[in-house]
Amino acid sequence: MTEDPGKSPPAIPPESDSDTPTSTEEERKEELTQDQSPPTSTEEEHEEELAQDQSPPTSTEEESGEEPTQDQSPPTSTEEESGEEPTQDLTPPESPPAPPPDLGAPGEEPPDEGMFGALGGAMTFLEHLDELRKRLLHSAAAVGIAFAICWAFSEQIFRFLAVPIADVVAPGQDIEAGMKELIFVRPTEPFSIWIKVSFVAAIFLSAPYLLLQVWLFIAPGLYRKEKSYAIPFLVSSTLLFLVGGAFAYYVILPTALEFLINEFGRPFRAMVSAIEYFNFEVIVLVGMGMIFQLPVLVAFLSLFGLISPGFLWRNFRYALLVILIV
Repeated sequence: MTEDPGKSPPAIPPESDSDTPTSTEEERKEELTQDQSPPTSTEEEHEEELAQDQSPPTSTEEESGEEPTQDQSPPTSTEEESGEEPTQDLTPPESPPAPPPDLGAPGEEPPDEGMFGALGGAMTFLEHLDELRKRLLHSAAAVGIAFAICWAFSEQIFRFLAVPIADVVAPGQDIEAGMKELIFVRPTEPFSIWIKVSFVAAIFLSAPYLLLQVWLFIAPGLYRKEKSYAIPFLVSSTLLFLVGGAFAYYVILPTALEFLINEFGRPFRAMVSAIEYFNFEVIVLVGMGMIFQLPVLVAFLSLFGLISPGFLWRNFRYALLVILIV
């Protein structure tokens, strides 16, 4: 059989060898390896550009002194009108001035400055001493004037003070007989007696003015409401002092002298010294006058909130013990 010259002979397929891969499989493997290969230079340049976009501002931006956010944040209307920085708008307003002292609680008032004048309601330590010196001078002057008045009536005053002892040493007789029972052992004793009698009588006579000076010394540091107690303080203090002296004269002295002389001194002959009796009498009179001031003192301490009825009741036993010791 002859071949046709116009037709090409059929292609003979290559024999497949199971041990070696074909050219098509080799090309597929090369494509897969190319897909898993590291990124090309183009991809590396793209990643570098992204990193540069995210990097901090360069030195050129730092030299310009402008923050990136300033170009993007639009100014507010307040900034446009005032032309000030935003931090100035955030500053807190100035605190209001403190209210004057007289705007406090309705029950509290500032101390009255009328007693101080130019001192403005405040006194230094030296100014307190000067005020104390002033009050002491006024008190000494009052006692001196009262002493001059009482010196003219010193003998009559002593006759009045000698009544309790005269009733004990010369019962049933007049005051003259009772005074004759009193003795003195030194020549200067009668003169000392008249001096002491006049001085004690001057203290009692000038007691209201002395208490007034005490009040004037402490009054500048008090409130106006507390100063309204000035008249009750002066009246009650004076009356209680005189009542205490009268209680000692009419009750304590006769009882004490009778007990000491006629009860314990019965085995002996009584020779009472006039100056010793007067010293004893002055201690009792003035002491009782001061003791009768305790109600006034307690009332003022209670008004100032320093003590209370409960405090006095709880410490009653200790007060009684101190009184017995004294």
